[in-house]
Amino acid sequence: MYYFDPHIHMVSRTTDDYETLSRMGCVGMSEPAFWAGFDRGSVESFRDYFRQLTDFEKKRAGQFGLQHFTWLCINAKEAENVSLSREVIKMIPEFLDLPGVLGIGEIGLNKNTKNESIIFLEHLELAAQFDQQILIHTPHLEDKFQGTRMILDMLCDDERLDHHRVLVDHVEEHTIRPVLEKGFWAGMTLYPVSKCTPQRAADMVELYGPERLLVNSAGDWGPSKPTAVPDFIVEMRRRGHAESLIRKVVYENPMEFFGQSPNFQFNRPDVPEAISET
Repeated sequence: MYYFDPHIHMVSRTTDDYETLSRMGCVGMSEPAFWAGFDRGSVESFRDYFRQLTDFEKKRAGQFGLQHFTWLCINAKEAENVSLSREVIKMIPEFLDLPGVLGIGEIGLNKNTKNESIIFLEHLELAAQFDQQILIHTPHLEDKFQGTRMILDMLCDDERLDHHRVLVDHVEEHTIRPVLEKGFWAGMTLYPVSKCTPQRAADMVELYGPERLLVNSAGDWGPSKPTAVPDFIVEMRRRGHAESLIRKVVYENPMEFFGQSPNFQFNRPDVPEAISET
């Protein structure tokens, strides 16, 4: 079965990882802008990073038949520097019309601070002004429940935003319900040490059904596993779920959500259905 990884940070991975993903059935991925592990010092650092996302990674993925898409923003961890954040937000429109740029993300909150909220709202303003889709990062561990509620409140207060064009990522058992009830898409991030395991993701699919649910690997520079989505496929098969249900979550749902962006020009794999399901 082939699949699409909706959230993976390939700038942190080796070229061998691209090859492995291709061998495992991955046919494409979307890569949100994120924290580099340190705070960047100038808007030019972000301009170079966006060039890497929109140009270099697309070419690197293409060597293995993988289609690469991306999102742009300044991550919540760097939002405490409000003046730099505003410079970056002002620069982002330079890139929004490039092929493969799907929208604004991953924006959100980290420690749920006032400055993070200010920059989150200014990202929402940018998305509304340029009619962009949105990909949301929700906080980690003890800050997740409160932060998710704050994010949902800010999203719902903006009547210009179409909830069907917003993906709220890193949901867990205690945050998935309000995200779906508000009409947003929900992403489950599979991690070996935090967030969600393939088993817990399978539990949530069984509880809430497959509609508006995505699974991703994150695959960042910390402890993570870029082939976590195939692990989810194996777990769903072990539980006896139909191939059609699994395929909806790992392939058809990403196609539906990302397909709302005019820059999502995805070439479906030239693989006969009967072969792809074996």
